[in-house]
Formats: sequence, structure tokens, C-alpha cells
Amino acid sequence: MTINKRKKNTRQRGKTTHGWGARKKHRGSGNRGGKGNAGSSKRGDAKKPSFWKTRRFGKHGFKIPGKRQSKAINIASLEVRLNALQEEGAITQKDGTFVIDLGKLGYDKLLGTGIPKSRMMITVSSASVSAAEKVKSAGGSVTLTRVGSEEQTGQ
Repeated sequence: MTINKRKKNTRQRGKTTHGWGARKKHRGSGNRGGKGNAGSSKRGDAKKPSFWKTRRFGKHGFKIPGKRQSKAINIASLEVRLNALQEEGAITQKDGTFVIDLGKLGYDKLLGTGIPKSRMMITVSSASVSAAEKVKSAGGSVTLTRVGSEEQTGQ
């Protein structure tokens, strides 16, 4: 038979310190010198060595201003989503060829992972060479819209 043990908190009612010694102990952050980065200034020698180990303060590295990441999609991902995109009205189909404008879908690069099973006419701002070759070998075409783009691949 199990015995229900009373909580320690209820047994210490009436005792001022609740088992922590003097009254001023176990009050809050003051007992340990503060929260967070407190105590790390002029006389906070206790935390200085641990601060020296980490690169916590100052500026580190650099970022190129105005550079943005391109949003890319693979041929395999595009192939999987073809029917869903056609039902949404985001792409159209003419004579068995899907007409896709990736810029309108929010993508600005076509990558070559996957094998295209259907014919696609893709308009995109940039594409990898392997992606353009794969789409072309499947009977489609990739048109690059970016000014100064490397090449335009057609049927």
C-alpha cells in the first residue's frame, strides 16, 4: 500500500526560511549576481573569463547591402505540382504543353534536379544549364527574362 507523502512546501509552513538558511538567501537574482549579462562590467570579475571565451560583443562579419536570396524551384517539384497549379489557374496548357511563368508563381530560378516527363514552356529570370537542357530534351523550352542573361534556350 502506497503512502501519500506530504509536500515539502506544506511541511515548512511557519518556518521563515523554508530550508534555505538565513532570511536573505534564495530571494532572487541578487544572490547569484544578477540575471543575464549583469555583473559583467567594471567590478564583475566573476563573469569576465566566460565573456572572453565567446564573441558576445561587437560586430562580426559583414553583409552585402542590397543582396537578396533567389527563390528557386526544381524540375521535380514543378512536375509534381503541375496538375494542382493548372487547377488553380496559375498555369495553362496548350497542345499538350504546359505554359509556365515562374515569375508569377514567385520563383526566379529553375534548377535541374529531377526528370521532366511532360512538355513545358517555362519563362523564368534565370535557370541552370542542366535544367534548360533537360526541359529541352523533353520537348519543351526555357525562356530567360533577365536582361543580360547567359542564353535563351528554345525548341
